[in-house]
Amino acid sequence: MTSFSHPPGARWFKSALIQICSSRDVERNLAELSAIIRDAAAAGADYIQTPEITTVMETDSSRLPEILQPEQGNRALSFYSDLARELGVWLHIGSMAIAVAPRYANRSFLFSPEGRITARYDKIHLFDADVGGQVFTESERYIRGARAVLARLPWTTLGFSICYDMRFPMLYRALAKAGAEVIAVPSAFIVASGSSHWHTLLRARAIESQCFILAAAQGGVHECGRHTNGHSIAISPWGEIIAEADGHTPGFILADIDLMAVAEARRHIPSLDADHPFAIEHAEDSASGLTDLVVR
Repeated sequence: MTSFSHPPGARWFKSALIQICSSRDVERNLAELSAIIRDAAAAGADYIQTPEITTVMETDSSRLPEILQPEQGNRALSFYSDLARELGVWLHIGSMAIAVAPRYANRSFLFSPEGRITARYDKIHLFDADVGGQVFTESERYIRGARAVLARLPWTTLGFSICYDMRFPMLYRALAKAGAEVIAVPSAFIVASGSSHWHTLLRARAIESQCFILAAAQGGVHECGRHTNGHSIAISPWGEIIAEADGHTPGFILADIDLMAVAEARRHIPSLDADHPFAIEHAEDSASGLTDLVVR
């Protein structure tokens, strides 16, 4: 994506969304990810986001105890911290599985350019579904998060979400009303629903929240057998796609994020300030038939 000129005093930053196809090998993933993150930083990215389950993609639950670690002494977290500090970027690890007895957390980490963890977010909405004969039961593996999270970047306020969260618009509206101008949606979206739902859901969340949506994605056929949708994407508060990857190629996309667009969208359509209380009424059967509901 070509950079554009920003007027003096404008709030803007350059974002990079990483697309990978994580394997079952942590060290291999870290090496491949490091190379892509370095390229993104060299291209001028200020904020770099990786997908959901960045560190390892494993569907065999019996292997998890030997490959997943708690935060304390976690090899991958130390690696990401050192990388953020070396490159001087805001590094958002979209999520990685963290051992939290007796199960695991699907947790996002935001690293400052000093290599410090400044925010954590545990995925609230866990993917329990049966899609095209594929059964997913994240709740058997992960502990559900219980709090929405905002973090302050030098340019803006960032809201956190992860993949399946995107199907729950109340989270995005709450983040926007609490101050978010950009919302992250790192994902490992399945192919079975990707062609129908990925773009529609993310554009809707951008339009409803009047925020930029930044969604780094896993893409391709993984070593463990899972097939993810790819199409890492950046969407404006007006619902326009401003950068997008294909469905499978590892790499990154760049998007200039001009925060003036948030103010403009909210000025034109001030829907975040227009909530109005309402009740729900059910028409009931009676001897004379259904009760008429009159809308005045």
